[in-house]
Amino acid sequence: MKMRPISGWVRMTILFTIAGFFEVAAYGQVSAFTPLYLPHLGIEAAAVAFWVGAITSFSNFAGLPFLPFWGALADRYGRKPLIIRSFVAAFVALSLTALAPNVWVFALSRAIQSLGLGNTGLILATLAEQTPPGRIAFAFGIVNGANPLGGFVGPLVGGPVVDRFGFPALMAADAAIMIGVVFMLAFGYRDGFVPSARGGSLLRMAGDGILLIVRSPRLRALFPALFLLFAGWMLAFIYVPLVVAHLYTGPDPATAVGIVLGAGGLGIFIASPAIGAVADRYGKHQTLFAGCAVLAALWSVPFFTRDLLPFTIAWTVVNGLAAALFSVSFTILSASATDTTRGRVMTFAYLPANLGFVVGPAIGSVVASLDVFLVFPAAAVLTVLGLAAVMFAWRQPLAAG
Repeated sequence: MKMRPISGWVRMTILFTIAGFFEVAAYGQVSAFTPLYLPHLGIEAAAVAFWVGAITSFSNFAGLPFLPFWGALADRYGRKPLIIRSFVAAFVALSLTALAPNVWVFALSRAIQSLGLGNTGLILATLAEQTPPGRIAFAFGIVNGANPLGGFVGPLVGGPVVDRFGFPALMAADAAIMIGVVFMLAFGYRDGFVPSARGGSLLRMAGDGILLIVRSPRLRALFPALFLLFAGWMLAFIYVPLVVAHLYTGPDPATAVGIVLGAGGLGIFIASPAIGAVADRYGKHQTLFAGCAVLAALWSVPFFTRDLLPFTIAWTVVNGLAAALFSVSFTILSASATDTTRGRVMTFAYLPANLGFVVGPAIGSVVASLDVFLVFPAAAVLTVLGLAAVMFAWRQPLAAG
C-alpha cells in the first residue's frame, strides 16, 4: 500500500472530531425531535411510537446495500472523497427534511441520510495508520467520544429552537452547517492514501470487501456479535424522546427532550475518552467484556424511574457507558484486520450499529406500543446475548487455518 506524507494524527483527530460533532449534532436533533414533529405531518398520537420505529428501521436499511461499495470506491479513488461524500449526503437529507410536506417525503429524507454510512470506518482506518500504536484507542475515543458531544449540544440547543421557531427552521440551519463542514474537510487536511485498486469492476471490489470478513473466522463471528451487543442501545436511544414526553407535562417539550439527550451526550463525552484510555492500559477486549457486563445490569435502572430527574441521571450513565464501549469495539475490529485490509474492513465498522438501527427500532415499534419503558429490559436482553457472542468471537483465529 503506497503512502505519501500526510497530516499528523493530532491534526486529523481534531478535524474529524469537529466534523463528527456537527454531523452527530444534526442527526441527534433529527432523532430527538422526530417524535414531536410527526403529528405535524398527520400522524396520530397513538401511532407515533410505531412510526418512530418504522422510519428509523427503513431509513437505515435503505443505506445498507450501498455500504460495500464505499470501501471499494475509497480503494479506487481515495478515502478523503468518500469521507466528504457523507457530509454532502447529510446536506441533501437535512434540506429535504426541512421541506418535507408529508411523512413519506420525511422518511425519504432520512433514507438519503443513510447514504453517508461508512464514513466513520474510513476515518478510523486513516487514524489507525497514522496514530502511534499506544495512542490508537485514545484517538478513537476522542473521535467517537467528542463526536457525541454533538449529542449533548445538538438537542440542548435545538430544543428551544424547535419550541420557538419550529423543526423545519432547525433542519435548514443544520443543512447550512453541513456545507461548512464539507469545505473544512476538503481544504483542512492532506490525505496521503494512494489508491492501489485500479482494476476490476466496483461490484467485484465490493464483493472482495465482504469476502475479507467472511474468510476471517474472527471477523465472521465478530460482526454479528457486535450487532447483538449494541442493538439494545440503538433500540433504547430512539425512544428516549417518547419517554421524556411521557414524564414531562410542561409547555416546552422539545426543550425537555433536548436537556435529557444533552445530558446523555455529556455522559458520552466524559466516558468515551476515559474508557478508551483504560482500554489502552489494561487491555481492549478485557475492558469491553467487563464493561458490557456492567452495562447489561444497568439497563434495568431506567425502567424503574418514573420521574424526569432520576431518569435523566440513569440515561446519562447508561448512554455514556454504551457509547464508550462502542468506541472500544472499533479497536477490536481494527486489531482483527491486517494493514492491507484494514481500510475495507473498517468501512464496515458501523455495520453492527446500522443493523442495530434496523432491528432494534423494529422490535421497539412493537414493544414501545405496549409500554415505552419496556425498551430498557429489551436492551438488557440484547446486551447479554451480544456479550456472550463477542466473547466467543474473540476466541476465533484471525485467519482460516
